Amino acid sequence: MLAGANCLRLVDEPGGVTGESWRRAGLLVALAALWIGFHLASDGAFLTPRNLTNLAVQTCVVGLMATGMVLAIAARQIDLSVGSVLGATGMVVAVLQAEVWPREAAWSGPVALVAGLGLGAAIGAWQGWWVAYRGVPSFVVTLAGLLVFRGAAFLVTDGRTVAPLAEGFSRIGGGPGGTLPAWAGWAVAAAGCIAFATWRVRRGASRSQWLGGATVCALGLGAVFLFTTPLREGGPVRGVPYPVVILAVVSLAVGMLAHATRFGRWVFAMGGSPTAAERAGIDTRRVTLGLFALLGLLAALAGSVTVARLEAGTSSMGTLAELSVIAAAVIGGASLRGGSGSVIGALLGALLMQSLENGLVLIGASSAARQIAIGLVLILAVWIDGHFRRESV
Repeated sequence: MLAGANCLRLVDEPGGVTGESWRRAGLLVALAALWIGFHLASDGAFLTPRNLTNLAVQTCVVGLMATGMVLAIAARQIDLSVGSVLGATGMVVAVLQAEVWPREAAWSGPVALVAGLGLGAAIGAWQGWWVAYRGVPSFVVTLAGLLVFRGAAFLVTDGRTVAPLAEGFSRIGGGPGGTLPAWAGWAVAAAGCIAFATWRVRRGASRSQWLGGATVCALGLGAVFLFTTPLREGGPVRGVPYPVVILAVVSLAVGMLAHATRFGRWVFAMGGSPTAAERAGIDTRRVTLGLFALLGLLAALAGSVTVARLEAGTSSMGTLAELSVIAAAVIGGASLRGGSGSVIGALLGALLMQSLENGLVLIGASSAARQIAIGLVLILAVWIDGHFRRESV
């Protein structure tokens, strides 16, 4: 009975920690300081509409996978293969369009996208089966997957770059015609804020949750304003890039899955106390299988967006992406001990990671220096997480 009570407490408070709002506020302050510092160091090149638009689009690939990774970490699992799955599924999507199906056909791009998403979900389910039903640690399974699917991405075309793609496919990567009209962007942002407020009212949100929601809405409306600002005086009015729209829709869906469904509550319950979750009657094996299938699906979606952005498939796509994804989830508040994490935090972590890389590129830092900086930030984030949790005990 005690184990069941503990599990139900965890289910009722998915990802809930007392300092979560303060953690997000700290992330926003750190992000603002980072932006101002890079703006000054780059002679005013960072905080410009063009660079911030590029930054937003670059964040989408990491953000898509981070929304799923935060759930995996919350359930005391890990997926080291997301970058390789991105590369393998992306190459399949590109090959289907360029070499298998007639790329002139209107259905070529959409069908290739669906095939890639299905392949990603199947890969994730296969890895989840080994973890859930054969008891192999997720670290080992996904480390093997990192090697297997990176090799598969190379073998699909023997390392060749695959292009051109089906006409119009580049739109989902923000290519020509790949933006929502300005009015549609404002309408979607307003509808999202209204839906978020309605959901909070029905759930009886606390003051800190309202503050967090208001912050998210303000950021969303600010982003739409940025995307609809002409890059130069007298220039054309732009729109919200499709990758940003995709990330917003996926984030909303995964956030609802995490905090408004039994599946999400079970994920956090498993991370808080696996033994209590099993004694409470949760089928932890099915939840684990579904969790990895979701991760594979999101990695495949990120791979399709990457292919569309590059307008080609390359075997190096997603290399080391898993490091940025895990770092984004941890920086956003996902504890490696399980039981906590949030989609909003993961998105802020992804934005911080990409801001760091984007800013270092603008000031002329080498690739080695960027890797060192990202590694140090990851260590610092894990240390801060452990420090806060020790203080709260």
